Order: sequence, then structure tokens, then C-alpha cells
Amino acid sequence: MSRSTDLLAEARAFIPGGVNSPVRAFNAVDGDPPFIASAKGCWLTDEDGHRYLDLINSWGPTILGHANPVVVQAICETAAKGTSFGAPTAGEVEFAAALCEAHPTLDMVRLCSSGTEATMHAIRLARGFTGRDQIIKIDGCYHGAHDSVLVKAGSGVATFAAPGSPGIPAATAGLTLTAPFNDLDAIAAHLATHAVAAVILEAVPGNMGCIDPVEGYFSGLSALCREHGALLIIDEVMTGFRLALGGACERFSIDADLVTLGKVVGGGLPLAAFGGRREVMSCLSPEGPVYQAGTLSGNPLAVQAGLATLRQLTPAVYTRLEEIGAAVEAGLRPAVEAAGCSMTRVGSMFTIFFRSTPPTCFSEVSECDMAAFGRFHRAALEAGVYLPPSQYEAAFLAATLTESELSHLINGLNAALASEPATAT
Repeated sequence: MSRSTDLLAEARAFIPGGVNSPVRAFNAVDGDPPFIASAKGCWLTDEDGHRYLDLINSWGPTILGHANPVVVQAICETAAKGTSFGAPTAGEVEFAAALCEAHPTLDMVRLCSSGTEATMHAIRLARGFTGRDQIIKIDGCYHGAHDSVLVKAGSGVATFAAPGSPGIPAATAGLTLTAPFNDLDAIAAHLATHAVAAVILEAVPGNMGCIDPVEGYFSGLSALCREHGALLIIDEVMTGFRLALGGACERFSIDADLVTLGKVVGGGLPLAAFGGRREVMSCLSPEGPVYQAGTLSGNPLAVQAGLATLRQLTPAVYTRLEEIGAAVEAGLRPAVEAAGCSMTRVGSMFTIFFRSTPPTCFSEVSECDMAAFGRFHRAALEAGVYLPPSQYEAAFLAATLTESELSHLINGLNAALASEPATAT
């Protein structure tokens, strides 16, 4: 029996399901997760000594690879001065200024500790600013595990959401409307018939697989929100500082009122932020009446890890990420198509879908052959490539991938695709 197997059995006695986040359980791919002992650069090493080329990258944050020496040094030097103060620090000011300088939509930001917090607080702020209670969420976009957004679509595109988990009051879910991704007509119908505080969505969904936004989608959303007095919240927890220095808002010229950030901005440590127009952000306490707080918000270790990461994100890094992404796509596409699958890539995010055409919304992702994806995932793991353990998740590339590592990635995934009989759904 392997060390990972032993650890999983022990973990299940003390942790529900043996994991601290459900997707880590590998239930969606009918397997058991390896327990990771260490990581360096683009590689993970598990407790049994197996090495995997990492395409999760901590779900996006390690854009510069694991254990980046500059980030590690910043963490160590900061830790020696104290790990948490519960008081303002100069680093918070420097970090907030760096975010506002880099991201085109940010006049002001407030720091917090997770993407879930960032979206929760952004929604509360939008409700407080507009004086409205209802929001619109895009079906399949994930904004954390809080009640307003952990919902599932109703029976039609013009219905209210239903609770997505036991424990969510129906009355809370009833304040959330849903619409398909890439569908402006459904948004327009909601805005015309309800007093909506905000529309919230991932600019490039990473939690139903990587979905490409259609041309005109974001300009249409901005125009509809302005027309009806609703705020547009772009969730850049995954895309922020990954698709460009200014995130998806820079890449797609999105005119957002509020933006949420996480993952990359913390350099691998728990750190997130939400921000936007000064007029809206000024409503936050203590400047305004909308309350938000957090004991560990702006934690000095996380802030310095974030600053150390942001300082390294030069134009050359984004050029390299585009080159790597294009090389991966070119190397995989023939085998993807031969297997009857499809592939979507946006920058350094990509997903191989087990359906013949790339999906444009969550309902189309749900048509994928999930069992076939599970077999593909297990074959990739055996070939030394660590993919997200769900068809509904995007893969992330690190800028530090070498040519030999690219070859390992492409050869491993091509072999895994070849081991799976062709599918067409």
C-alpha cells in the first residue's frame, strides 16, 4: 500500500472525505488523489516519490512556478519580523497601489484572504451602493462557496436560482437570477423585469472548463448594466494577472464597475482583493455605511509574497506565456481531434473537452463524456502529467516551462488521448 493511500485513509477519519476542498478527492475521475510532499518549478512530488508535471499550479497562483526563489525569500524575510499584526502596514499600501496601477478598472481596493470573501463582499457592496437586493449570476461560473452564488439554474433562463447545496435558504437563493454564459438576451430579460444590483461572472470561466467569450459579449453586458442601473462585477480571481498584467479586463477591454482578484496576487499564499470605481468603493466602512472586515486581511506574509510576484510579471513573462500556450495547443490539437474531442485555450488557460465541438456555456459542458475524461485523467497521471481532476476545471500553465518540459507535457497528454477510444457527443 502506498503512502498516499495510507494518508487518505487516515485523513478520512478526521477530515470529511479526507480532503479540505471537494475537488481534491478525485471523485469526478473515479480515483484517489496523490498526497503532495513538495513542489519545485513546474513539478510536483508526491509522498511516494512520484513526480508530475503540474497543470493545476495551485489552481492558478504559481504562474512563476512553485517555490519561486524571490517569493520564498520575501516570505522568509517578512516572517522574521512577525507574521500578523492586525494593524495597518506599509506593505498593504504599496500592494494596493500596485494593484490599482496595473489593473485598468481599479481606483481603490480592499484586501481580504480568499476569492470567496472577495466576491461575497463585492456583492454586498453592490447591493449597498444600488439599494437593490437581486443579482444575476452566470450558470457554471464559480464565485466561491457562499450562499448567494452557490446556486444552480432554475428550470428556464428567466427563472430564479435554486439552492446549490443543503444549508442554503431558498429565500437567499431566490435573490439570485441565472443566465447562460455568452447569452445577452437572457441578461436583458432579467434586467428589464427585475431590480438588479449587479451582474457577476468570470470573464473566462475556469470552473466549467475554459470557455471563450463571444465577440461583443462584454461590451453588451456593460451597456445593459449601464442602461438598467446595475453594476458589472468581473470575477478575476483566476484571470487576474494571468491573462495580462491587467487581467481579462485588459485583454478584452471590459468596462467593469467592480473586480475581484485572488490566486496570482497572493503569490501562492491566501490573499485576495476586490475593488473598482472610487464612487462605489467609497461606500465601504469606515468611509461609508457598507460593512466589511477581516482579521487577517492584508496579512504581511501574503502581501509581500504578492508584491514579489507582481514585480516579476514583466511584458516578457506574458509574451512567454502566450508562446507556451500556443505551443501546447499546436502540439495537442491533432490528437484532440483524432480522439473526437475539442479544445479551448485563452492565453495560459486551456481545457480538453470530451465533446466534438468546444462548448460555449455550462449546459454544453455538461454534455461531455465524463467517464471518458476520467479515464483520460488517470492515463495522464500515469504519464506524469497532473491535470485538474474534473472536466469542469481549466488547466493552468507556468511561465517557467522549459522546452523539455513542454515536450513531456505534450507527449504525455497525447499518449493519454490515444489510449482513449474516440468520442463524439
